[in-house]
Amino acid sequence: MKYDLITDLISLVKLYEKEYPDQDQDVVLFGQWLSEYLRKNGHSVLIEPEWEGKSKGRSPDSAINTSLVHLYRYAKLQAKSAIADTDFSTPDDFIYLITLMSFGSMSKTALIKMNVHEKSAGIQIVNRLINTGLVEQTEDSADKRSKRIHITSKGMELLNGSMQNIRAATRNVTEPLSYQEKMDLIRLLNKLENFHEMKAKGLV
Repeated sequence: MKYDLITDLISLVKLYEKEYPDQDQDVVLFGQWLSEYLRKNGHSVLIEPEWEGKSKGRSPDSAINTSLVHLYRYAKLQAKSAIADTDFSTPDDFIYLITLMSFGSMSKTALIKMNVHEKSAGIQIVNRLINTGLVEQTEDSADKRSKRIHITSKGMELLNGSMQNIRAATRNVTEPLSYQEKMDLIRLLNKLENFHEMKAKGLV
């Protein structure tokens, strides 16, 4: 038996417990910590993937950006399929309604910012939803200059009637991924999205 390996492993466990004294004794959490620890110390823990154009010098940044654009388009196609034969005009319509259903009423500006739209495009979506009776706007009691957007009973009924197709469309986009792969992807996407949100606010 190679006792040196066991000794090294015990030392790493002690280091992990020192850094996270209140962390649960979970082998998965330790494995995640170990991967990050090795990466920080210059060890490659994953086999570097291949991507189109890599051998010709194409950067990983370029490959990631292209994949994100392509995935957005695939997701949009699935979303369009999900709202076929409904009163939704575009996928943005139900995304705005889902936002209101999940987070409650909010100002028009907050709703647009939450969905990362330019103001002009977001206003068009909100106005369309108002005109079709799916949302309504009322005066903000805290700020008379602002309007609050609420989902209407008609909007809730349409959204609830379409949720089965919408959920199926979202599953189709991530279909080949395992649960653990989805969790890993969420962590990476959250890291990217949080960074760009902070950057947009001038905080980084």
